[in-house]
Amino acid sequence: MKNLISQTINDLPFSGIRKFFDLVSEMDNVVSLGVGEPDFATPWHIREEAIFSFEKRRTAYTANAGMLDLRRGISKYMKKYNLDYCPKTEVLVTVGASEGIDIALRALINKGDEVLVIEPCFVAYKPCVIMAGGIPVSVPTSAKNDFKVTAKDIEKRITKKTKAILISYPNNPTGAVIGLKELEEIATVLRGKNIAVISDEIYSELIYGDAKHISIASLEGMRENTVVLNGFSKAFAMTGWRLGFACGSEAIISAMTKIHQYTIMCAPTASQYGGIEALKNGMANVELMRKEYDGRRRFMLKELREMGMDCYEAKGAFYLFPSIKKFGMSSEDFCAKLLKQERLAVVPGSVFGESGEGHFRCAYAYSMESLKEALVRLKRFISGI
Repeated sequence: MKNLISQTINDLPFSGIRKFFDLVSEMDNVVSLGVGEPDFATPWHIREEAIFSFEKRRTAYTANAGMLDLRRGISKYMKKYNLDYCPKTEVLVTVGASEGIDIALRALINKGDEVLVIEPCFVAYKPCVIMAGGIPVSVPTSAKNDFKVTAKDIEKRITKKTKAILISYPNNPTGAVIGLKELEEIATVLRGKNIAVISDEIYSELIYGDAKHISIASLEGMRENTVVLNGFSKAFAMTGWRLGFACGSEAIISAMTKIHQYTIMCAPTASQYGGIEALKNGMANVELMRKEYDGRRRFMLKELREMGMDCYEAKGAFYLFPSIKKFGMSSEDFCAKLLKQERLAVVPGSVFGESGEGHFRCAYAYSMESLKEALVRLKRFISGI
């Protein structure tokens, strides 16, 4: 069987995050800031709605595109970002935003097409491009510009083979947020070029300070060629429910639905009932969690800087991305030694692309008790370097 495996899949490495946390699972007394998952339970009223759906024997398949009531709720929700989508033809319910990334690329990419990928980035982007037959082209960003991609960065990497661009703000792993001015400049470069935009906005609700989330699809002339991906995992603490959605023009949503119906059939029915309830009555919970994350963010940033770590102020998601360049170690070596010596797990920046080297990602979606202990261990470690 080994000789029968696709060469494309054989050549793909396993996720750098999972590889690292396989080591963690074999160790005792580890404090982990590695996994991007809320430490909150899904709010009870959402769980209750899913339980009620089981009690009422609502366990059959739904429409491939998702329950219409849920798509109506998603359409209404998107209006807060100045976007108007028809729930019947321009909204697709997916198995997490991750499925949305995969099927959006498969719906768009022909073999050999180039896809611009803003780095550092979520570890699945490049593998999904490759599995779709495309060629990922890195567009690096850095802390000098708060990890915001610029129009010039994008423009100089566009070729005749460029088919799409993957944008993700607020960003994982950096926590970067991009503003209206930068997005307008990017839109100016992309308008009229027949390049699709895949905008992963899964962290849209997790914005702090004076920052504000703006979808590139809401800008003049950008809606038609943009597919917006989002979901319930991060904002509503529903990671295990595997519920996401895609919004876009009828052409792209129809193509994505075709792939979805042959490979997935539909998102889990109970999860969809939970999603309906989340959108109807869950925004107050989202705000409570956002405020808690913000408090943790400010605490972590202050403590990291006081111990001498260089760390720019992330304004979104629930990650910080401190620099370790002054220690003269690769991010993988730094994180491996930190894990071995202090039993503290964070993620090497290199797993998020070359421009992530010299940093590590730490999530603050953990209890204050865990964060405080992590900082004690980190301070002890760097004092001995």
